[in-house]
Amino acid sequence: MYRTHTCGELRIQDVNKHVILCGWIQRSRDLGGMTFIDLRDRYGITQLVFNMETNAGLCREARKMGREFVIQAEGSVAERSNKNPKMPTGDIEIMVEKLVVLNESLTPPFTIETETDGGDELRMKYRYLDLRREPLRNNLWLRHRMAFEARHYFNARQFIEIETPVLIKSTPEGARDYVVPSRINPGQFYALPQSPQTFKQLLMVAGYDRYVQIVKCFRDEDLRADRQPEFTQIDCEMSFVGQDDILTMFEGMIKHLFKTIKGIELKDSFLRLSYEEAMEQYGNDKPDIRFEMKIAELTAIARGKGFGVVDSAPYTGGICVKGCSSYSRKQLDELTEFVKRPQIGAKGLLYVKYETDQSIKSSVDKFYATDDLKKWVDCFNAQPGDLILVMAGEKLPTLRALSELRLEMGNRLNIRSKEVFKPLWVIDFPLLEWDDEANRFFAMHHPFTSPKQEDISLLDADPGKVRANAYDCVINGVEVGGGSVRIHNENLQKKMFRVLGFSDEEAERQFGFLMHAFRYGAPPHGGIAFGFDRLVSLFAGEDSIRDVIAFPKNNAARDVMIDTPSEISDDQMKELSIRIERMKD
Repeated sequence: MYRTHTCGELRIQDVNKHVILCGWIQRSRDLGGMTFIDLRDRYGITQLVFNMETNAGLCREARKMGREFVIQAEGSVAERSNKNPKMPTGDIEIMVEKLVVLNESLTPPFTIETETDGGDELRMKYRYLDLRREPLRNNLWLRHRMAFEARHYFNARQFIEIETPVLIKSTPEGARDYVVPSRINPGQFYALPQSPQTFKQLLMVAGYDRYVQIVKCFRDEDLRADRQPEFTQIDCEMSFVGQDDILTMFEGMIKHLFKTIKGIELKDSFLRLSYEEAMEQYGNDKPDIRFEMKIAELTAIARGKGFGVVDSAPYTGGICVKGCSSYSRKQLDELTEFVKRPQIGAKGLLYVKYETDQSIKSSVDKFYATDDLKKWVDCFNAQPGDLILVMAGEKLPTLRALSELRLEMGNRLNIRSKEVFKPLWVIDFPLLEWDDEANRFFAMHHPFTSPKQEDISLLDADPGKVRANAYDCVINGVEVGGGSVRIHNENLQKKMFRVLGFSDEEAERQFGFLMHAFRYGAPPHGGIAFGFDRLVSLFAGEDSIRDVIAFPKNNAARDVMIDTPSEISDDQMKELSIRIERMKD
C-alpha cells in the first residue's frame, strides 16, 4: 500500500503511530532550522515537519519541492505545539523520516486554495486542478451524498431504478434536440433525450408502477447560471396515483434530503399555490416566499384622476417595502433605472412614502390627493415608515417587472438568506400557451400532460382556459422539479395533438409508438423530474450549477478543457454521409 492513512484521518489519539501518507503539496514554509509542508488529499490536510538538526539532508530535499508535487511521506505522529483549531488534523503533525517524490508538478496557473486567484475561464480550462480546491471537493461530496439519500428514500418505497435509452427519436416539442447521425442508416439521426418522458410512460404500461432514475438529459438552449447542455434529473413515475399522491410522495423526498443532508426538519406540509395565485401575488410561477412583499393590484382605485400613465394602463400594481420610507431620491432613481433595464422593460416607477409621522409623500402628488393615496396605503396594509413602489402597463409584463423589483428589494434588504429554505408547490398551470408568431398553441409542460377532468370539454370550446394536472416544486425562487399527471387514453392524447396543431399523420409518425401502447391497458399514471444539479447547488449555497458539476460547459456551451465541440475529419464526415455547407452572410 502506498499509504496507511489519509491526510484527513489522523487525530491526537494517533500520537506515536508510525504512518505513511500520500498527497499533493498544498504549501511549503521554510523557517530556518525547520521546514513545514501541508500535504493535501481529498480527505483533508496534514502538516509534515522536517528538522534541519536531526536530518539536514531530508530537510534540504523537502525544500526543493514545489506546490502540487505528489509525494509519499513516512514518519511518526506527534502532538503539535502550535495547534490549529480550524483544521480537523490541527492537533497533530508528522515528523518525517522518509520522503519519496511520486511525481513532480509544473507551477499551477492559479493558486489551488479555497480563495483562488484564477478567473472562471482559467479554472474551467484547468478543471482537473480546480477540482482539487476544497469548495469543489465539498460540492461533489455533497452531490454524492444527495444521490445516495435519494436512492435510499426511493428504495425504501418500492421504486425500481431502470435505465432508459440515450439514443432516441427527435421530437418537435420543447427545446432543441442534440442530434447524432447514424452511420448504419445514412441520412438518419438519433436525438439525445431531453428527458426519458415517453420511456417512463411505457414502463408504466409495462407494469413497473414505481420507476426512478438519476439520469443525464440534454437540451440545446441558451445557457445561464442554472442551465447546462447536459444536466442530471431525478426522474420518477408512478401508476395508480392522482396528483395529491404524487405531491405527498415527492414532498417526502425533499424533506428526507433536508433532514439527512442538512439536519433541517421541515415538519409542515408545503404551501400549495395555484399558478394564477403565484402570478398575481409574486409576478412569476416560481415565487421566493422567504419574505412577504406580495404584489397588490391598484388598477381600480388608481384610475380616473387624470394621470394618463395609469388611466391608459390595463394594469396597475405595486409592492410595499417595510421600513424604507427614508429612501433618498438617489436611491429611488436607482430603482427606476433598475426596472427600466431592457431585460425588465418597465417604463418607469412611481412611489408613495408613508412617513413615520403618518404623512404621505409621493411622486404623483400632482394627480392624487392625500385621501386618494391613503387608499393606496390601505390596500397594502402599510404601516408608518413603509415605502410603496408602483408600476403600470400591460398586465403580464408589469407583473414580471414587479417580480424582479421585489427580488431586488429582497436582496437589498438582505432578507433572502441562503440558510433559510421555503419550499412550495405551484399547481393548476395552464395546459397550453398561445404563440402569436407560430399562430398556434404549445404545451406549457409537454404534450402528454393531462388536463383537469372538469376542463376537458374546453379543449374544443376554449383551449386557452384549460388547466393542467401539472405542478412545480419551488424552493427559494428556484424551480427544482416539475411534473404532471399524464394522459393515458389514446383518444384524449389524439385530441391533445390536434389542439397542438399536429395532423393525425404527424402525431402517428412522431408518437405512434406511445399511442399504440395505450391500446394495451395503460394505467393512470403521473410523475415528476427534479433538476438534481439545481437541488445540489441550492443545498451548497451556490448561485451556479457549474459549481456542483465535475466537468461543466461554459456559457457558450464549450468545454474549454478538452476543447469541444470541435470539427471532425473529412473521413468521419464521409462515413456518416454528411456534408457541411457554410452559410453565406
